[in-house]
Amino acid sequence: MLTDPLFWIVAILAVSIVGIGKGGFVGLGVLGTPILAVAMPPFQAAAILLPILCLQDVVSLAAYRGTVNRRILLISLIGAVLGTVAGYLLASTVTDGHVRLIVGIVALAFAVNWWIGLAQKRADGPAPGPVAGVFWGAIAGFTSFISHAGGPPFQIYTLPQKLERDVLIGTTTWFFAILNLVKVVPYAALGEFSPENLTASAALAPVAILSTMFGVWLVRRVEQQRFYKIVYALLVVVGLKLIFDGVMSLM
Repeated sequence: MLTDPLFWIVAILAVSIVGIGKGGFVGLGVLGTPILAVAMPPFQAAAILLPILCLQDVVSLAAYRGTVNRRILLISLIGAVLGTVAGYLLASTVTDGHVRLIVGIVALAFAVNWWIGLAQKRADGPAPGPVAGVFWGAIAGFTSFISHAGGPPFQIYTLPQKLERDVLIGTTTWFFAILNLVKVVPYAALGEFSPENLTASAALAPVAILSTMFGVWLVRRVEQQRFYKIVYALLVVVGLKLIFDGVMSLM
């Protein structure tokens, strides 16, 4: 693997995209594992990315350390831990194709709902409550464990909360920073941190740091309304990508 040029091409691309997502473009990072899976089995790709995600989380937390909604974070994490446990227990029976297909449909449906105006028409209504937060946190934890695809489910709960841009980014950053640390234990238990995988992760570390810093720089130069448009547009792209990958892998 480490001598395969295709691996390094897709790995650098995947880590760069994840880094920009970690820098503040919420939802973009979900493309990392599918891209890296071009050159290897999806779960191995996820294992290589996990240490990189943890490193990028440190950079992101430094940038957004003071902007977090603690209530939303706690509610989501309760569900996320449950979802991670479920992912660990079902890792040998649930295929990556099923997960990609389900998450892709949910992401696409939610993004289309916003773009056609239904979300705006309900803007004055109540935001999703704690039960919804635990539920979507659990879905995010499960899909994040399988393929680091927890962004869309988490956004289904957090985006309607109408948080300020930096609070949304900061809450998302803290959520996935904690969740990624939680995932380290079951990944290690499954034997996914092989010397080869860890070597690849270490070699990609500089790309991870630089791309995350670039994401932080870029997102702070985009005004709030445009930022939300970008987020929902990314959800469309992510949803279509995951649906395509899921269908192809199940055929």
